[in-house]
Amino acid sequence: MATAKGVIRLTLDASDMLLGAYLRDLSDDDLLAVPVAGMNPIAWQLGHMLSAHRNWIELVSPGACPPLPEGFAAAHSKEAAAPNPFKPVATKADYLDAWGRQRTALLAALDALPESQLDAETGIPFAPTVAALLNLIGIHGLEHAGQFVAVRRKLGKPVVI
Repeated sequence: MATAKGVIRLTLDASDMLLGAYLRDLSDDDLLAVPVAGMNPIAWQLGHMLSAHRNWIELVSPGACPPLPEGFAAAHSKEAAAPNPFKPVATKADYLDAWGRQRTALLAALDALPESQLDAETGIPFAPTVAALLNLIGIHGLEHAGQFVAVRRKLGKPVVI
């Protein structure tokens, strides 16, 4: 029988699998490509997701996540988004390392969280419960995956999924 935590893990796993497939053969320079004017490069999107996910995990489980580097969140904020030129602050390896550390922290927080806490309210309209917020972390990656595909097509990369 599936549990709420199990479903959240499935969403996170699907997101990680898809994003990993799309990122695997991209270089640091590829992460800076913009397929059309007004889109953010993958590097900005990764930083944006890392910053948002960290904030959301910390809301549910304060102190669970390792810190992001100084200035990281600001470099990937809405104020730093397109049409502003993106100024890289990390390499692909840095993003993937931070992703892995944040995901490990999230899964540990999820494991430690009592099932009864999943129904707790978050105060966030688009994710009103803890379960919805944790599941949103996986969905958020899937939302950005479509933009990754546009970059891949522009770069002539092979279809991976």
